[in-house]
Amino acid sequence: MLILADEHARDNVGDIELALDRDGKFLGVRMHMLANLGAYIGSDRQLLTPFGQIVTLTGVYNIPAAHVTIDAVLSNTNPTAPYRGAGRPEACYLIENIIEVAAREMNIDRIDLRQRNLIKPDAMPYRAALGPLYDCGDFPKNMAMALEHSDYAGFEARRAASATAGKLRGIALVNAIEQAAGPVPEYAEVRFQPSGSAMILLGTKNHGQGHETAFKQILFDKLGIDPNEVQFIDGDTDRVAFGMGSNGSRSMVTGGTALVLAANKIIEKGKLIAANLLEVGADDVTFADGRFSVVGTDRSLTLKQVVAASFLPARLPKGLPPGLIESATYSPEQSTYPNGCHVCEVEVDPETGAVELKSYLVVDDVGTVINPLTLAGQIHGGVAQGVGQILMEQVAYQPGSGQLLTASFMDYAMPRADTMCNIAIRSNPVPTATNLLGAKGAGEAGTVGAMPAVMIALLNALAPVGVRTLEMPATSDRVWQAIQAARIAATGGTNATA
Repeated sequence: MLILADEHARDNVGDIELALDRDGKFLGVRMHMLANLGAYIGSDRQLLTPFGQIVTLTGVYNIPAAHVTIDAVLSNTNPTAPYRGAGRPEACYLIENIIEVAAREMNIDRIDLRQRNLIKPDAMPYRAALGPLYDCGDFPKNMAMALEHSDYAGFEARRAASATAGKLRGIALVNAIEQAAGPVPEYAEVRFQPSGSAMILLGTKNHGQGHETAFKQILFDKLGIDPNEVQFIDGDTDRVAFGMGSNGSRSMVTGGTALVLAANKIIEKGKLIAANLLEVGADDVTFADGRFSVVGTDRSLTLKQVVAASFLPARLPKGLPPGLIESATYSPEQSTYPNGCHVCEVEVDPETGAVELKSYLVVDDVGTVINPLTLAGQIHGGVAQGVGQILMEQVAYQPGSGQLLTASFMDYAMPRADTMCNIAIRSNPVPTATNLLGAKGAGEAGTVGAMPAVMIALLNALAPVGVRTLEMPATSDRVWQAIQAARIAATGGTNATA
């Protein structure tokens, strides 16, 4: 019933053209998208995905001209709405695939073609043709790291080994970028108890990302408070004053920055209290490593001592309200642009069409990395969702009647652990100056690059047998049928195994 009742996603048909000069320099890109919105528009959510893909269509490449048209249509299907990436995976899929076509048509190495056209770090901040302002990033280094850590140079030997075993092997390298953490406000509050323990309240909502760990780390970095003495509360409308939730890779950028602002207020008020207790001016008090210290002396108070004093009015400066409770709301002035480079290798059994992921590498720039482990989890999940879309996931309706055929998980395929391979992650963080943390967001980055990486690797594996295009999902049946069709076309007759 969940599939029947829920919104669906990514029901688009895109046509893209890329103009190049004779030296392989990108001159312009033109794209037309036919986007299914479903049977009705219930909210602006139905419009976010089709138009969300516009700004990053030019990717990480220096493309001076771009033109996009989108026809959004109503149909008999469920409404469509944002799904991990919300337009940015579609944009990345289109630009990376057309680069593959251009490289083949112009007989230019596809890696070299990408490297020739990357936006260079010294061009930052860079205003892309469709409007986004990339404030920072090192796209050439992303590619260089990906080539090195994936042993791209050794691929032909691996392809030959697969051929010996009767398998087809393919590889893809794609560059990904997405628009994240747009200018929508977020709330954070830090509330100390007289004991010195604290409570942090966030308007974002954790549903598996590891927010509690990361936000406690941020508070430890700012205030030096033991994470075990911090209670984390999020998304509780009875206790949290305001919040916009978790979406658009925004939680660390907006919620984390709001938490830093609230912690800064705690420090400033703490300095006033410490100065009063130490009988010095507030300007003579500094805060570091959980202690308020008098400049040039060994006199200091711990944060816990100041917290305890804050609840005793007699120990406070005149007019200062008791308690150490501060809140902040933060709204970014502009979006951030997480980016990276993905390398995927697949192996295909030509007799069955079965596709196996052999290796996957991500070099990611999500800005400041708060927690490498939870970041890896976000990337793993994002890649898995991209793999699922390319290889198996499909909402199907019966032609003519419009009956939903994939109404349950008995009929709708999703990736499982045995679908995936090990995912190696390398970081190339270039912190953004647009927020106090330097964070760019990470929740959707894996999906943005995974879709083109897996499909292009699959097409690269099938190229020797004459397959040039495949529709999603590239199920084993579709892959097998494509191989048979290519064999028939190559011989001009009937394939005995078809």
